[in-house]
Amino acid sequence: MALPLSILDLAHIGEGETAGDSFAASVTLAQRAEELGYQRIWYAEHHNMDSIASSATSVLIAHVAAHTRMIRLGAGGVMLPNHSPLTIAEQFGTLETLHPGRIDLGLGRAPGSDQQTMRALRRTPTSADAFPQDVLELQGYLTGETLIPGVHATPGKGTNVPLYILGSSLFGAQLAAMLGLPYAFASHFAPDALEEAVALYRREFKPSAQLDEPYLIAALNVIAAETTEEAQQLFLDSKRQRVSKFLGRGRTFTTAEADMILESPAGQQIARMAKYSAVGDPGEVKAYVDRFAEHTGADELIVAFSAPERKAWLRSAELLAQVYGLTG
Repeated sequence: MALPLSILDLAHIGEGETAGDSFAASVTLAQRAEELGYQRIWYAEHHNMDSIASSATSVLIAHVAAHTRMIRLGAGGVMLPNHSPLTIAEQFGTLETLHPGRIDLGLGRAPGSDQQTMRALRRTPTSADAFPQDVLELQGYLTGETLIPGVHATPGKGTNVPLYILGSSLFGAQLAAMLGLPYAFASHFAPDALEEAVALYRREFKPSAQLDEPYLIAALNVIAAETTEEAQQLFLDSKRQRVSKFLGRGRTFTTAEADMILESPAGQQIARMAKYSAVGDPGEVKAYVDRFAEHTGADELIVAFSAPERKAWLRSAELLAQVYGLTG
């Protein structure tokens, strides 16, 4: 496939695992992805979630970068309203200085958390309103053209870390188009506005110093296994885990309870989040990914490997690379 393939590592903490286990798995995946020829790996900022270990996103990127050589690494994304633009410029300026030419900075405006956690982060309900201005302020620190006289990011100034706007609605598409930045749509969990957002982004895009033409990254889930039956079972297990994660409120459901909930309206909504999922043997996965690429018109695909079991998770990455003939 001509399109670059990248990975969204959700830094999942599996049943019986620790955050340390998750970090070790992220390093293993990154090293294997580098060997296989994936374009980049991104990590997303989430808070107060027992099943996700990427809350300190820049620290995780630094750790993985220290254990790899070439693959691009970045945030997919940093939730900018949780931070000051200067702090993020300094963090990612440091990463770029330590690992030149390997660092990306994807930006989102969602809290990445619940209301109580927003309070703990010292974030207010109106923090997101300043997102467009915060992006421009951050960009100024990284290019060296600061918008606040006398304030510079050190490290950061002149590093020109590439910015990406992340989104799952029309807002992000419109902002990315207006600022002339690449746009990454979170269709792996928020599929509903994909087509409309992509059309808006391409229609309203304005060239910038960073980008001459629109650049769209579309996300999807992938579970690839040796057989269709194995992949479908892993997919069902993944949906059961989502039920506990989103509806359990600290409780883990039995298999029978999770299956019953999946039949309810709330459960079906959770299942619909995984609308764009390539599940099956390598041939079936390739056929689906090809259709998804054509459907979105994306310039790059970023894949979340959603198999809940570690060996199957890593094997999905290997099988997808093999079926597309990626080379390190």
